[in-house]
Amino acid sequence: MADVVVDPGVPPDDAQLLKQGRRVLLKMRQGWTPESRPAVSSGNRRVLSGGFAMMALFGLVLGFGGLGRGLGLLMLVLIGVPLMIVMFLRHDLSADDDEDEDEYERDIYEQLRWYEGSYVLVDDLDESSRRLLSRAQRAIGVVLGARVHSEGLLDDARNAVMLPAQEWEIARLLAKLSALRAKHRETVSKGLTPEVSAVAEPLARALDSSEDAVLARVEALERYAANVTEAERAYVAHHQIEELRGRLHQYEELVAETGADGFAVPELERLARDADRLEQALRRSVSSAHEAFRYLEPPTQEEDT
Repeated sequence: MADVVVDPGVPPDDAQLLKQGRRVLLKMRQGWTPESRPAVSSGNRRVLSGGFAMMALFGLVLGFGGLGRGLGLLMLVLIGVPLMIVMFLRHDLSADDDEDEDEYERDIYEQLRWYEGSYVLVDDLDESSRRLLSRAQRAIGVVLGARVHSEGLLDDARNAVMLPAQEWEIARLLAKLSALRAKHRETVSKGLTPEVSAVAEPLARALDSSEDAVLARVEALERYAANVTEAERAYVAHHQIEELRGRLHQYEELVAETGADGFAVPELERLARDADRLEQALRRSVSSAHEAFRYLEPPTQEEDT
């Protein structure tokens, strides 16, 4: 199961960053915020100050060593400046990994803040909701992984749009249900007066009926996936039969040469009948899958009226 479910309306690059943000999200839940971007990193400031100190020391040593002022300055430029550059580069490379990690987490943090409400962290769901989401995602995986889908027999364009939308809607509703159910249980656990209990019980039933409505969505996805599985089985069998039929003349030639006509003719005829039946079964399975898919589509305005 994906750790973060993202609204399919989020641009793909941003969505990918959000899906990788579970660790940052959990840190945010504990109150973490990234530090502001420094103009110059503290490590580089240390290297710069250390380099200037070494240059100054180098100049003093040259001066006290009796060298002329001009020669000392020349040596300082020729040796001290390159030495400081080398120190800076070596330290900069060693500090890059930490700074890149901080920058990466800062980017995720900013995306998470920007797209608040457009993603669901699976860790925020209660156990019942996680099970329902997992069932929905398994059904979607079955459909999108089927060859009848990739071959375009199931209207792959609609699947590519509708199924992620269904996953998001289920995850979004389950997140709201989990949060409200947790608050309801917390209130009830404190003990209720008879008057409050009379109000709380219908609200609890409302939560249950909401879960039943989401369950109906999940079961519709599972029915669709079951129909796709049947179509996939017929598709595979159909292609296997077609492979055998493609070699039929070779079987006939071998049978004629060996004089085994009495055995082979009935088998070859059955092969042809099986191929026809499987082709019809494939068409029925695909038609059934299309029919099951209709239950996942939102009602049109005409149907609403």
